[in-house]
Formats: sequence, structure tokens, C-alpha cells
Amino acid sequence: MALEIGIVGLPNAGKTTIFNAITRAGAEITAYASMTEKTNVGMALLRDVRLERVAGVVGARKVTPAAVRVVDVPGTGPALLGNLRKVDALLVVLDGFSPAADPAGDIETLRLELIVADRDHVERRLERVRKQAKSGDVALRKEVVELERLLAHVESGGSLADVNGELPPELDPLTAKPLIAIENGPNGIDGKLEAELAELDDEDAAAFRDGPSALNNVTRRLFETLELLSFFTAGDKESRAWTLRRGQTALDAAETVHSDLARGFIRCEVIRWDDLVEAGSHTEAARRGKQRLEGKTYVVEDGDVLNVRFNL
Repeated sequence: MALEIGIVGLPNAGKTTIFNAITRAGAEITAYASMTEKTNVGMALLRDVRLERVAGVVGARKVTPAAVRVVDVPGTGPALLGNLRKVDALLVVLDGFSPAADPAGDIETLRLELIVADRDHVERRLERVRKQAKSGDVALRKEVVELERLLAHVESGGSLADVNGELPPELDPLTAKPLIAIENGPNGIDGKLEAELAELDDEDAAAFRDGPSALNNVTRRLFETLELLSFFTAGDKESRAWTLRRGQTALDAAETVHSDLARGFIRCEVIRWDDLVEAGSHTEAARRGKQRLEGKTYVVEDGDVLNVRFNL
């Protein structure tokens, strides 16, 4: 399942413009958000020159970059923000171009919006669980007590991110998600320009762009914040990049590619991407001793090319 990020921002900060810049989705941009507007969803492809070189060596007919699912909700109210509870991180777009721009103040306002959304979520769940707990179920009664404690904490000015102990898994607090703030303006990303360049092919866009693309900037921040790495699968039919959390294993990587690979996992052939490129083929890399077999617990490294041996 692809990683997912949600885009949030105050009205007219340019968040849908940034959404278009990183997804090339071409979503309609309006001056003011409303509840009647639809949520925009798109995929941002994570370009990686290493994948292109690996694909060239194995003669891949199809090259598939890793991707991130991006969700842009039309506003910041509790109901709209609630659509982002399952995302891995929040991309906060800050106004950096208007005459009254105050990025620092805006991010504090957005943090407060997230706290309010979490409070509303806890309050609604507490109301529902209280009714269910009338059945006498011990677990539900305990949850009522816990939710009452959490609601009191939030109403006193705290956030669910600073609560001691584990939270009920159903809450998915917004305030606990990593925030990646980008300024839409001269001191950050020129969202309007990037959205226009997103309509061009990569070569033409690079000729017009002054510096890295918006997506490259967001990708770097995302990988740093979520401690991600990339690994590759390489074959003549398709070469593909995948994302994984640092510290995860070959078995986790197999599950990422397909659940059948994880269920039938036997061993994993591992080679560094640059060793494969230098050798020119898997066969030559193996002959040079650059390819090795690893088990389920092998910790995958950034740039590994993996081939899972499995049997169902």
C-alpha cells in the first residue's frame, strides 16, 4: 500500500496549487474552500535516477517509480480534517506571498485547528461508546474512562500527541502525525510556477526551473521525517522502486511487493544498485561475489535491489 500524505493549509495559502504541482492532477483551484467542494486525490511519483540506471542494465520494458498518495481536503474544519486520519504525514502549506503573510502565525493556527479536530473526534467517540457501554461490557466501560481522561486533557489545552501511554487505536490523532511545513512564496516554493511546469514534460520543465522541483523538495522532507528508504526490484518485464521504513526487514519488503512473497518467503537475493550497474548484469554481479542470499530478518538498506525466492 502506498504511503499517504494529506495537504492542509489556511484559505488561499495555495495548497491545491501545491497539490497540482506534486501530483500533476490538474485539480480546480478556487478562491475560497467550502464543504461542497470535493476532496482532491492524486499520486505523486518519486523520481529516482538510480531506478533508471538499474532498469537500463536489466533492459526493463517498464519502469515504475515509487509513489505517494496525496489527499487535499477543501478546508480545515474538524469534519474535513477527519478525512486525513489515516495518512502517514501532513504537508502544511503556508502563505508566503500575500502582503499580510505570516507563516509562523499560520502554522500555530493550523496546530490549533488539529487540536480542535482531535477534541471533536474524541468527544463524538465518547458519546458513541457511552451508549454501547450500557450493555455492561467491561472493555467498553474502560474505554469510556480513558476517553473521558483524554477529553479532559485536550480541553485543558493539551494535545493527544503529548498524552502518556498508548491511545485507543481507533483515534488516529491528527496532532500525533509528522508535520512537513512548506512556504508557498519567495522564501520557499513558487507553487504557481511549479504547477505550470508540472504540465510540461520533465526535460522542458527542467530547462525553465531555477533549482529543484517542488516534488523533489517534498520527497526529501518526507523521507527524512518518516525515516524512509528506497529499494528496487529489477527484471526485464518491469523494474520498480518501493519505499520502506528504515529498520524494516526483507520480510517487510516482500510484504510490500506482494503478500504471497511474504507468505512463501524462502530467501532474498540482495545486491547494491551501484554494484549491479557496474557489473552490467545479475549474472556478472553474482560472479564477482556482489550478490548474496539473506533471510527474513535481514535489515534492508537504501538502494538495495531485492529478488525474493518464495514457494507457496
